[in-house]
Amino acid sequence: MSTLFTPGSVGKLHTPNRVVMAPMTRSRSTQPGDVPNAMNAEYYAQRASAAFIVTEATQISPQGKGYSFTPGIYSDEQVAGWRLVTDAVHAAGGRIFLQLWHVGRMSHPDFHHGELPVAPSAIPFDGSIWKVDPSTGVGSMVECPTPRALSRDEIHDVINDFRKAARNAMAAGFDGVEVHGANGYLIDQFMRTTSNVRTDEYGGSRENRLRFLKEVMDAVIDEVGADRTAIRVAPFLTARGMACPDILPTILEAATYLQAQGIAYLHLVEADWDDAPKFPEEFRQAVRERFRNAIVVAGKYDLELADWVLSKGYADFVAFGRKFVANPDLPLRLEKGYPLAGLEGAELFGGTARGYSDFPAWSKQG
Repeated sequence: MSTLFTPGSVGKLHTPNRVVMAPMTRSRSTQPGDVPNAMNAEYYAQRASAAFIVTEATQISPQGKGYSFTPGIYSDEQVAGWRLVTDAVHAAGGRIFLQLWHVGRMSHPDFHHGELPVAPSAIPFDGSIWKVDPSTGVGSMVECPTPRALSRDEIHDVINDFRKAARNAMAAGFDGVEVHGANGYLIDQFMRTTSNVRTDEYGGSRENRLRFLKEVMDAVIDEVGADRTAIRVAPFLTARGMACPDILPTILEAATYLQAQGIAYLHLVEADWDDAPKFPEEFRQAVRERFRNAIVVAGKYDLELADWVLSKGYADFVAFGRKFVANPDLPLRLEKGYPLAGLEGAELFGGTARGYSDFPAWSKQG
């Protein structure tokens, strides 16, 4: 039997397999208010056979928003909406982590009453976000402006927003939280020399560029416990103005700190575009030397590559994204060798149940 289908553990949770549902923005929250809803609950519950689910990225505050129709975790209505989701997933026997998100500069003034998005530094960059035109209801990719730099006091406010969001996640019934430190969003922006040129204690040296990550993680751990806390990072990201020459040693230093804190898992995003660089095996080894708790990897994994990364000990879980969208019972299909349904990308962002919760399980196909 493939290791992928053997039981695992993450924090204090025991999992029936090692097939994780990766976080994927789907932009289907109820408006106004970015509130999760019954359709979201059905979607996630359909996929409860995963080792555990990581939800779509969820903004910790209005300031943290960067895309249309993405859910939040800062209002009472949002907490109640997410409770629908966690209740449905748990009733189906599943486990679910909420991904906590602040986009930083990956945003647009239209989300902030005309104010500029925030970042470690006011640097122009090449990045776009998905935004719906309120006059037409049609979404499209829109360029991000040059952001403004956060003050020290504002940085501390954001850290407190992460703390409150983690608290709200527990109130909503989640099994844990995954801090989004990847893909060019705020925590990632602080780590990289290309997006952080601050001259105070949050910029410059590797230690200073990691300070924000550490203070966020300390706040979340203090609120919900290390065994319910995780983080996602993207070592080889170069898009969105993030090609930092010091990012690999910075992330390795972060891994040492995260192991000392005893967090539940470290989630590594591997480049998943066609001509992306491969994750060097030396880097996988270096991460594992520093981080002994659970490691989740995500990228263009198939069964063969998943077996390889697990057998080498470089990871304990493998996350699947688009495969899980079209195949709600993905662990079963992978284990039994059943054909996988395909995915049409036109309905990934926004819309109705079509292309979202209408994919049948294998046993229900006509």
